[in-house]
Order: sequence, then C-alpha cells, then structure tokens
Amino acid sequence: MSTGTRLKGSNEPVNTGKTLDFFINGVPCTAFQGESVLQAARRAGVDVPHFCWHPELSVPGNCRICMVEVEQDAGDPWFDIGCNMPVTAGMRVLTESDTVKKLRRETMQFITLNHPVDCGICNKAGECILQDYHYEHNGKASLSSDRKNHATKFYPLSDRIMLDNERCIMCTRCVRFTHEVSESHALAAVYRGDHALIRPAEDANFNEDAYSDNVIDICPVGALLSRENLDHARVWYTKATPSVCPGCSRGCSVNIWHRKPEWALKALDPQLNVRIERVTPLENVDVNGPWICNKGRDLARIFERPRATQAMVKGQAVTLEAATQRAAALLAGAESVVALVSSWGSNEELAAFHAAFGSQSGGRLTAFSKADHLPQPGEVLEDHLLIKSDKNPNLTAAAARYPLLSLTDTPSTAAALASADVVLVWGEGVDAAVLPAGAAVIRLESYEQPYLATADVFIPLSIQTERAGHYTNFAGTVTPFAACFESKAPIAHAESLFAQLAGGET
Repeated sequence: MSTGTRLKGSNEPVNTGKTLDFFINGVPCTAFQGESVLQAARRAGVDVPHFCWHPELSVPGNCRICMVEVEQDAGDPWFDIGCNMPVTAGMRVLTESDTVKKLRRETMQFITLNHPVDCGICNKAGECILQDYHYEHNGKASLSSDRKNHATKFYPLSDRIMLDNERCIMCTRCVRFTHEVSESHALAAVYRGDHALIRPAEDANFNEDAYSDNVIDICPVGALLSRENLDHARVWYTKATPSVCPGCSRGCSVNIWHRKPEWALKALDPQLNVRIERVTPLENVDVNGPWICNKGRDLARIFERPRATQAMVKGQAVTLEAATQRAAALLAGAESVVALVSSWGSNEELAAFHAAFGSQSGGRLTAFSKADHLPQPGEVLEDHLLIKSDKNPNLTAAAARYPLLSLTDTPSTAAALASADVVLVWGEGVDAAVLPAGAAVIRLESYEQPYLATADVFIPLSIQTERAGHYTNFAGTVTPFAACFESKAPIAHAESLFAQLAGGET
C-alpha cells in the first residue's frame, strides 16, 4: 500500500532515496537501502520462488525455497534465504546456479513429502504455486519411501473457511495475517515438525474476524477453502472483471469472477452462467492494498437479490417506454419536484442527472442526496483497517452535488418533502411511509420491494454489474468498475434515462 496507508507487518521497505548497486546473475541491479535480495530481484524482474514470504507480512523464513547463492572474492560461496538477506553494495547474487537448483529441488521434495496428490479435485488447481513450482523446480516425486503422514482432511476453522491439513505446508501466512493485519489473533500453529497444524487460537473466535477470507487468497496451496464457493467452478472456467465493492465508502477494488462464455453451461440452469462465482481483492495501493473484508466477498448476496424487471404505472404492468413517458409527463406538469438521489449511482449517472435536471429545472426541482443503505444489525460499523461507517459506495460524490438528507431524521425529511407534488426517488432506502401523502411518486430502482407497486410510476434500472462507471470514495479517490454481464430488456440505464425524463430525448 502507499506510504501513508501501509499495513502493520508489511516488509516492503519505504523508498528513502538511498540505493545500492549489486549484481543478480551477473546483471547490474539497484536496490533500495534495507531491501532484501528477494525484493530487489522481484523489482528487477527476476523470479525467486517463495511460499512463506508475502509483501504485506513479516518475514518468518519458514519454507527455504528462496535460497540463493552469494559469490565471494575469496573462499567458498555462501547460501542464504533471499527473503531475509539484505542487499549490500557490490553483492553478487546467483539465483540459478547448479547448487541453488539442487537445493531448490531438495526443498520441494521435502515440502511435498506429505502433500497429497489432490490436484484433480483441489479448488486451488490453476492458481496453486506449489503445483507451479513442482513442475518448474522439481518435477519428481519425493525420494523418501516412507508413508505419508496423514492429517485432518477437512477441519472447520470457521463458519466460512475449511482447512485441509494434509495440503497445508505450514507457511504460516494465515497465522501472521490474523496477528499483523486483521489483528484478531485468531489462528495459531500447534505441535511441531511434520505434526504441526494450524488451529484456532485459544480465547479467539475466527468467526469474528471481518477479514478472515483473505487467508484463502494468500494461502499458496489449497489448504484453506471457502465453504461458500467450494466446488462451484474451476478457475479456468471463469474470468475476472475489475469492479468496486459497494459495501461501504472505502470502495475497495475487487475482481468479480464469473463464467466465461466459451464455458457456458447448456444442460443446467442458464442462470448459472451469469452468477458471481467468487470475489477476490484487486490490489489498489491508494484504496485497499491487497485486502478486502468479508462483506466484499459476499457481493453475490447484494447483487443477486430478486430483481424488479417490470415497469409499472400505479401497480399495473406497462412497457418501459410507457412508464418513461408517464414519468416525464408528471415531472413536466409538476409545480414542485423533490428528487432523492442515489448514493449507489456512478459518477457518470450523477453527472447525467445534473445535466438533465440540475440546470434545466427552473427552480421547480430540488434535489437531495441520500444513503441508500444503512448499517445492518451485527455489521461492523467501522474499524482500523478498511471498513467505513457509510455503507454506500458513492455518497461522497452525491453529497458533493446535492445536500445530504438524513431519512432517519423524520422532521427534516418531512420538511424537505412537504411542498412537493412529485417526488422522484432514485435508488433504495426510501420507505413509502416517509413520502408525503398527496404527492405523486416516481421510483427508479433495481430490486423487488413491496412498495414499488404503490408508486405512480416505477422504472426498473440496471445494476452495477451490468454497466461501467466510476465511484468516488470517502477520501476522494476515483475508482473504475466494468460490466460483468449484459442487462436484459426491459431495464433502463439511469445514465441515459434522465434525459428522457427531463424531456430532452424520446
């Protein structure tokens, strides 16, 4: 993460401007002062294999796979792990010497001594660096004829995560994450040697760690498994679309994984082809670094709620065109319009709303921004790491254009809406009870709600996964998101709808 938002435990050195010249495989390179051989090699484009090392965690030196050779002017060369060896001026490092390759092979054979041959059924297949390193640096079975040491196959670490101890290589990334990043201290290593196991720590509850699912991503093998996504789809069946988590005003960058068109299912429910298979962090040094909270993992629960797809006028089904025309007529004939603007609308949609109504209302339209979502019971309100108390992705941008109206402040809401003969409600979070009894109500929303049938006009909108745009987070950082799926007619895109409602288009 950036210098101002670095996480506790990160071993990435801060660039102080002081550099050292050294050599990697005979090629001149430059390192920052305090940088390890592994870090400098990575920046120089030289791959040094590693399991236990992670750029945002402390350095344990567990796995030994990052062994390198250092040439000496006099005497024999010496060998050490690159993750914990600082670069010195003039150092000559070899990462591909015959001796290093031999040590690497032996380390891989030791690591795989008790590892099961689960590749055909392992959820990590396609993303497993142990599998990659086996082919690249070893390629042979362990030399030992001893029987494998069997361990617990499926151990429930929490309600969300299953642990396969036979696959675990004791890199301790997961343990260090809970101590150094989430600070839940919920995991620990127990016992010793090849009997060592990862287990919940005493006096800690891994279920209460709001960031627990990050250990699944940083696990270099298939030992830590998401119980929610277990056996959903092979990684090569899916692709990642860059997006933004709308769960709070942090606006974390994420990858939304969904099935590739060429791997579409034909014999099963076609909805399986347009569902979210999983969500993973998309590293963004300005926003969330390499992490997201568990709410971000559960975006399917937000985006895949029952959709409202039928346009209505006074509860009766009509075409999208008819509903749009009726809404435009209500707005054109109103003496006083109050619009409640969505905090889940993108920057582009907010700009389109302002272009349609902000400069063409002639004083007849008053707009307020609102929170579409409020914290739910039991939800983490705010914490030291990523989670913010504002549970909307773009309230910062909406409130910058229009005054914020707190719908929980009943007197203020009643006063703001009192003079309206038409209320335009864009987005969620506005119960029918807060709206003035005599005003016509136009609702623009995406998900099924009982109150939609009571509106004078309802127009269904597309959702974030069906369009591209940008959000502005609480700190003013603008982050893009892309469309994962095509929207299905008759659903309107708010960005183009507002001009039609204002009478600018037909």
